[in-house]
Amino acid sequence: MPVLIAAAFTACSKKTADDPNGSHDTGTAALMHIHGLGYSSDGKRLLIPAHNGIKVYTDGKWSDAPGEKHDYMGCSIADNGFYSSGHPAVGSSYKNPMGLIKSTDEGKSITVLALEGEVDLHGMSVSYRTHTLYVINPEPNSKMKQAGFFYSRDQGKTWVSSPMSGISGQITALAVHPTQDAIVVIGTTSGAYLSKDNGQTFAALYTDQPVSAVTFTVQGELLIGIGKSELVSVNLETKQRTAIKTPVQNGDAISYLSGSPTNPKELALAIEKKDVYMSTDFGTTWQRIANQGQAINR
Repeated sequence: MPVLIAAAFTACSKKTADDPNGSHDTGTAALMHIHGLGYSSDGKRLLIPAHNGIKVYTDGKWSDAPGEKHDYMGCSIADNGFYSSGHPAVGSSYKNPMGLIKSTDEGKSITVLALEGEVDLHGMSVSYRTHTLYVINPEPNSKMKQAGFFYSRDQGKTWVSSPMSGISGQITALAVHPTQDAIVVIGTTSGAYLSKDNGQTFAALYTDQPVSAVTFTVQGELLIGIGKSELVSVNLETKQRTAIKTPVQNGDAISYLSGSPTNPKELALAIEKKDVYMSTDFGTTWQRIANQGQAINR
C-alpha cells in the first residue's frame, strides 16, 4: 500500500506555521499553495484552502476568511462545513499536526474531531450529504493501526480499513459520491478507478492517461482531470465520457475541481501553477480569477 501514495498528497512543505523558516505571505488571497477547492453550501462563495488560511472569492472579489490562518491540508467541503487536516497558524493553541478537524463557519472556528498532534491527512475526501470520510493514512496512529486507505461514518471516532484491490499506479486524487457514500473514485498515475463497496475493490474506469484530479458534483456527476489540461465528465451508469473544454494551456495539469451545489453549470478548477478559473456554462467559457497564485479582482 505505501508505494501507491503519490507525491500529490505530500507536496506541501513540511515546514509548519510555527517554523520560523516556513514564512507565510499573509496578503489577501495570496495562494502560496492550493490544498483544495469548493463552494459554500449556498453556492455564493468559492473557498480555497491554502498554505495561509481559507481564501474566498465572491461577487468578483477575493478576501480572507475569518479565523486563524491555518495551513489547511486535505480540505474537503460538505453541506455542513468543511473537514480538513494540516498545521496550526503561528500562535495557535492547536497541536501540530492538527489531525482531523471540522469547521461549520468557513474557518472562523474549528473543532478537533480526532488525531490532534498525531497525523497530517493530506489525502482526504468527504461525501457531501452523508459526511462519510475517506482518507489516505500515511502512518500508524491511535485510530488507524497501519498506513493505508480508511473510511469513517462517525466523524473520525472509528475507522474501517479498505484493501483497495484493483488499483494500479500512484494515487493522485480521491473523491466520494455526494449521497451514495459506498461509491468512491481514486485517480492515479495509471487512470481512474471506481469502487462501489467502500474501497474494498476497484474497477478501472479510465486508463488512457494519468489522472490529476477527480470530483463529484453535488448532482452526482463525476469530473476527471486527465493527462495535460484535459477534463471529462463521466456518467457512472452508462460509463459515457463527455469532453469539457478547459482554458488550460501549455500542458498544465488540473490539480483541483469543483462544481457549484446550486448551479449545475457552474464549475471551478485550479491548475498546478496556481491559476484558478470559473465557468458558468459548463466549460463553454472560462474566467481566470487567480494568476499564478495572485488574486484577480473584478
